[in-house]
Amino acid sequence: MPFEEVKKIWMNGRLVDFADAKIHILSHVIHYGSGVFEGVRCYKTKQGSAIFRLREHTRRIFDSAKIYRMAIPYTVEEFNQACVEVIQANGFESCYLRPLVYRGFHSLGVFPGNCPVDVCISAWEWGKYLGKEALEQGVDVRVASWERMAPNTFPAMAKATGNYLNSQLIRMEADADGYSEGIALDVRGYVSEGSGENIFVVRNNIIYTPTLGASVLPGITRDSILTIARDLGFKVIEQDIPREFLYVADEVFFTGTAAEVTPIRSIDRITVGEGRRGPVTEKIQSEFFSYIAGEVPDRYNWLTPVVTAKKAVLAAT
Repeated sequence: MPFEEVKKIWMNGRLVDFADAKIHILSHVIHYGSGVFEGVRCYKTKQGSAIFRLREHTRRIFDSAKIYRMAIPYTVEEFNQACVEVIQANGFESCYLRPLVYRGFHSLGVFPGNCPVDVCISAWEWGKYLGKEALEQGVDVRVASWERMAPNTFPAMAKATGNYLNSQLIRMEADADGYSEGIALDVRGYVSEGSGENIFVVRNNIIYTPTLGASVLPGITRDSILTIARDLGFKVIEQDIPREFLYVADEVFFTGTAAEVTPIRSIDRITVGEGRRGPVTEKIQSEFFSYIAGEVPDRYNWLTPVVTAKKAVLAAT
């Protein structure tokens, strides 16, 4: 699907026209992948447009930047307000937000210390990442031949642009072989995550998910599902998951800002459960979508209203 132009993009403190949102070809980020980013959803709820877990997403991008020694030249409050402003400037009721912090143009070389830290925040309308029908029917995936990064190589806790070269290899391999997505193992051979999603496995009504030590990104949606599942009365265990456990699971599903909650119907051509969305996945999915639609109370204080921009953002920080 081609990218549709939007009205405005927030760059270094001001809203600029889509056509003017440019960086220099010699910017450090282009040559060395020196950037960190976020993916955030704004939903149209019954109470109006609201950003899902803005506080947590902003905290994570500041954490990612800290790991890479990139001092963001804005406060958390200013960053949150900019997210709201770019939604309002484009007139979106629901959209996907992409904050990006990156090393800009000054000098080229591996050492980035002299390059400025630039910030941009984009927004666009983006539907269901793996397809609307996938939310019910599920997707077919494979275990990737590419592993996730080893500890003490690339920091998996940072949502860094360079890390997604690994994700691209996983995703392209899956596509070439006729699958919707790939599941990567960590360097020890345990289940890690998809190219852009965390993974949950259900067996005997117990929900399992890999620990953060399995080179997984600490997903905001992952954390949301852990909270929702426990509140629904499910036992949830974070542990190492061997590859073969995927094949004997009753249900498996992905989570992520883009993927939301997407069931998996087969792995390596082995049918998962009954080959369709299972009851545990459906229950969690239903609660999640009810929450982001504003159909249930915002009991976790996860929604930042867009209409009351400044007041809501400041109150949420």
